[in-house]
Amino acid sequence: MKKENALKSNPSRRDVLKSGLALAGASALAPFSFMGCGGGKKAARVPSYLSGYEDLYVTDPRQAALKCFADSKFGLFLHYGLYSLKEGFHQGQHSRPAEWVMLRGKIPVAEYAELADAFAAEKFDADYITDMALGAGMKYVNITTRHHDSFCLFESKYTDFHSVNSAAKRDLVGELSEQCQKKGLGLHLYYSHGRDWRHPHAPNNEEWTAASSARPDYEEREPFYKYGEEHDLQLYVEFMKNQVTELLTNYGPIASIWLDGIRTPKTLPERLHEFRTQELYDHIHSLQPQVLVAYKQGLLGTEDFIAPERHWKGESSVPLEICDTLQPYSWGYDRSAHEGHKTPDQVMALLDAAWARGGNLLLNTGPLPDGSIHPDDARTLSEVGKRLGLASAG
Repeated sequence: MKKENALKSNPSRRDVLKSGLALAGASALAPFSFMGCGGGKKAARVPSYLSGYEDLYVTDPRQAALKCFADSKFGLFLHYGLYSLKEGFHQGQHSRPAEWVMLRGKIPVAEYAELADAFAAEKFDADYITDMALGAGMKYVNITTRHHDSFCLFESKYTDFHSVNSAAKRDLVGELSEQCQKKGLGLHLYYSHGRDWRHPHAPNNEEWTAASSARPDYEEREPFYKYGEEHDLQLYVEFMKNQVTELLTNYGPIASIWLDGIRTPKTLPERLHEFRTQELYDHIHSLQPQVLVAYKQGLLGTEDFIAPERHWKGESSVPLEICDTLQPYSWGYDRSAHEGHKTPDQVMALLDAAWARGGNLLLNTGPLPDGSIHPDDARTLSEVGKRLGLASAG
């Protein structure tokens, strides 16, 4: 109750929440809008999540997206993949964070790939997840389309290591995209860029060092990888560009491409140019006029917004998003932390802290191995939504 009163006493925050809830409602009613440009120009198709920003979209789609992002204040993060099946453990040993179990446990590539045969995702429900996000007062959803283990939650012609080839036989990104478009939620797509523990030509430990977490520090050479003169980073760079292109051409309007793995390319600043990252940014912007680009706290300084984790204390000249997780530590599901998830009071405090800095809060939940949402997280988000709704109506 104290938190609700604090929110009510802040007029600017109340007004922001009011306008955000109104826009979300309008978007849900009209999955797509069309806005005439005037003067006989062709009408511009406006993504549903940009409902309310049509006029700006007509003249400058990216500025409309930036304004919408800055106004959104609250988003849902989903870390889900093969690592979820390991529940943070490898051969009985705790491995934190849970989504890094392949690296921490030094699981061989072929052995790790066998997890796909058990990845059924039978309770991953995009309809429920998006309803949960809306009920919490969230305006967008971000999902790990491909984490550092290189397993993709979308169908790709550039690898067979994806969810459609798993026991699930489903394109989870596609399912989430459909629901986000229907309900007016922005869809942000996490994609591991600088770090890949499967691709033969990804950054290796010989050059980028094991300290950068480029690859697991195996006791023996991993036969799946390329070494020495056979290793060609440019093949990996092209692979990433091809997959990002798929994400931006197969799943409707996308709010952002959200890149991760920053520590690996930063390990060798003199070779950073080899990742051709600015070229990738320009390519992303060319494919969809409104799409934004982020790379954690910023790799090049040309990102549209930055998204550092938890207790970051820096300053930003671009829109800011603070990332935190409902679990005590890990982003992917961790069975050892099944209890102790954040309470509504703790989430409200995180929101206060992010908003006080003029940023958004991107709050993560790690779905259980079957794809369902941890019940404590669902209850917490429902209660947060009630508090934000009360605050916005005050």
